[in-house]
Amino acid sequence: MSQNDQTFSCAIPVESNNDTSKKPEEIKADGSFNRQTNRFTTPFGNQLGELPVESGRYRLLWSAACPWAHRSVIVRKILGLENAITLGKVSPMRPRIELVDWEFSLDDNGVDPVLSVQYVSEVYKNADSNYTGRPTVPVMVDLETKQAVNNDYFKLTNYFETVWAPFHKENAPDLYPSGLREEIDALNDVIFHDVNNGVYKCGFAHSQEAYEQAYDQLFARLDELEERLSKQRFLFGDFITDSDVRLYTTLVRFDAAYYSAFRTNRNLILEFPNLWGYARDLFQTHGFGETTDFDAIKRHYHLSITIDPTKGEVNILPKGPDESVWLSEHNREKLSNKKEKFLIKG
Repeated sequence: MSQNDQTFSCAIPVESNNDTSKKPEEIKADGSFNRQTNRFTTPFGNQLGELPVESGRYRLLWSAACPWAHRSVIVRKILGLENAITLGKVSPMRPRIELVDWEFSLDDNGVDPVLSVQYVSEVYKNADSNYTGRPTVPVMVDLETKQAVNNDYFKLTNYFETVWAPFHKENAPDLYPSGLREEIDALNDVIFHDVNNGVYKCGFAHSQEAYEQAYDQLFARLDELEERLSKQRFLFGDFITDSDVRLYTTLVRFDAAYYSAFRTNRNLILEFPNLWGYARDLFQTHGFGETTDFDAIKRHYHLSITIDPTKGEVNILPKGPDESVWLSEHNREKLSNKKEKFLIKG
C-alpha cells in the first residue's frame, strides 16, 4: 500500500485514558499496529476546491514530542514561513480526561492565545461536530472559522515546499526539487512504512510475531540507509531534501525514546557510524536542532499516561542520554564537494 493511498497522524493507540479493557481500534487481529486515517485532507492550492494559500489565515498546531508535527515545523522554519503561518504548541503530556487529546497547558490560562481553545479536539469539533476520531497534530487551522482544515501530515511539508512558495523567504532552499520529486516520493514512502511508522509498529505491537516482524523490517531498513549514507552526505547527495527532514525526526527520537520505550533495542543510532554522523549534521543545521526538544520527547514517550495507563502514578523520567553529543564533530562534509547544505532555487 502506498503512503499516498492512506495517510496517518501522530497517535497513541488507546481508546481512553480510563478504560484499558478494550482492544485499541488501531490494533489488527494479528496484533500489528495500523494507524487511523486522516480526516481532513483537502490540499492547499489555487484550484477550485482547494484550500486557499493566504498569509496570516492559518495556524499550525504541533507538539514538540511528535515526529510528524516536528517535520512540518522544521520545513516551516527552513523556508521562512513563520510570518505567513502562525504556530501553536501543545504540551507533550496527554491531559487526564476521558478521551485522548492534546492540551494547551503550556500557554497562559491553559488556552491557545490565538484560538482561545484548551484542547486540540475543539478545532476538530468546530470542523465536524460528529468527529469521533483522535485529534492529531500537526493540524492546520483556519483562523477565520477556528476549524481544522488539514491534518494530512504526509503531504503538508510538500505543500509548504510548493504552493506556499510565494511566501518563502528570499533565497529559500529547494527541499523538493522538481527533477527529484518522483524519487523523493518513493523514498519517503519507504521511510514512512519501515522507519517513521516502523518504530511505532514495534512499540504498539500486541503480539510477539507482529513485534518481531516490525523489528526486523525496521533494522533491515536502517542497515540499508547506513550503507547509502556511507557514500553521500545526505539521502540524495550534496543537498538536504524533504526526505532528510522525514528521516531526521525519527533518528533524533530513537536513542532518547524509541530504543527503550518501543523496544527497538538492537542498536542505538549512535552505534551506526554513518546514520549517527548524518543525524548530527542535520541537528547542527538551521531549522533542525533549534526545533528539537529532548525534554518534551522524553516526557511524552516515558511519562505520558497513554503509553501505559496501567502504570499508575509512579513514572520515572530518564536522566539520559547526554544531549551534548549532538553538537560533536561529524565530518560529514568530507562526503560532499559543496559547502552549502541546501540547494537554492533559481
